Amino acid sequence: MKFVDEASIHVTAGKGGDGSASFRREKYIQYGGPDGGDGGDGGSVYLEGDSGLNTLVDFRHRRSYKAQNGVQGKGQEKYGKKGEDVFIRVPLGTIVTDEASGVPVGDVTRHGQRLLVARGGSGGLGNVHFKSSTNRAPRKFTPGGSGEEYQLHLELKVLADVGLLGFPNAGKSTLISTVSAARPKVADYPFTTLHPNLGVVSIGIDSSFVIADIPGLIEGAADGAGLGVQFLKHLQRTRLLLHLVDIAPPDGQLPEDAVRKLAQELVKFDADLGDKPRWLVFTKTDLVEPPVAENIARRVVDVLHWKAPWFMISSATRHGTDDLVQNIGRTLDEMKELEQEQQKDWSPVD
Repeated sequence: MKFVDEASIHVTAGKGGDGSASFRREKYIQYGGPDGGDGGDGGSVYLEGDSGLNTLVDFRHRRSYKAQNGVQGKGQEKYGKKGEDVFIRVPLGTIVTDEASGVPVGDVTRHGQRLLVARGGSGGLGNVHFKSSTNRAPRKFTPGGSGEEYQLHLELKVLADVGLLGFPNAGKSTLISTVSAARPKVADYPFTTLHPNLGVVSIGIDSSFVIADIPGLIEGAADGAGLGVQFLKHLQRTRLLLHLVDIAPPDGQLPEDAVRKLAQELVKFDADLGDKPRWLVFTKTDLVEPPVAENIARRVVDVLHWKAPWFMISSATRHGTDDLVQNIGRTLDEMKELEQEQQKDWSPVD
């Protein structure tokens, strides 16, 4: 299945209803005067965040959205009905850009958040507004305004606390299926994962975090090789990266070489990704003898001059996974507390 994390849609807001040029005509009232009402505003188009969605695949089937036009005003100063708004559900993390200008429109990050992407036209004025001492029978009215119309580019970046990073078959899908309820496809061949999988990891009462299994990358991914840069984008919003590496790759590649190559792809794509907290996780340790696995891991850490935390796990036997999860939980709590403190200390500059 082709993963769709980008989509293009056309949105058209409703036209405002025209104002009315009407005159009051009632028995026994000789000079009724103008009574034309205003037209209703056109409906607007909104994007609405929905935590139940995680891809933009629905936009492959429908790419055009139009809000309802406003109703024309009527006599007796009756205002036209406003056109109904259109709400387009999108996954959290959707970034919206105007394709014509390239200008960012907004970012949907919260469930229920509504982002206005096309404003409806204003309703026209009825002739009752144009009555004056010198013009008691105005026939003037104004037409409704046109609704905004745009071609929008949608881009989804997975919102997750932790991103699993690694070359194909490093054990990412197996780890996420072990520590969460997510059930990604797991098989012994490259590119088993063709789209990001999200899993919620529970570490206690009212304590959990979201982990994202990002599709496997290959050397040259930042230039579009393999599954390309579309998946590197999903790592930009995570707080913490887990760099998974097979402790004994079947192709004979040294683990440290795999770490270096993928680190280069991160920096090449986005320098900020290279600075993001990244832990090293040696996987599939059950496939070698414990003393051998320990020696390999320590040698790699020494060769790389690795300063960040590192772990040895086996998703198949669950060895080391609980320790990894608990450490992640504590670190994320510390990060969130620091962010909250920074927000308290921040004040806008006049």
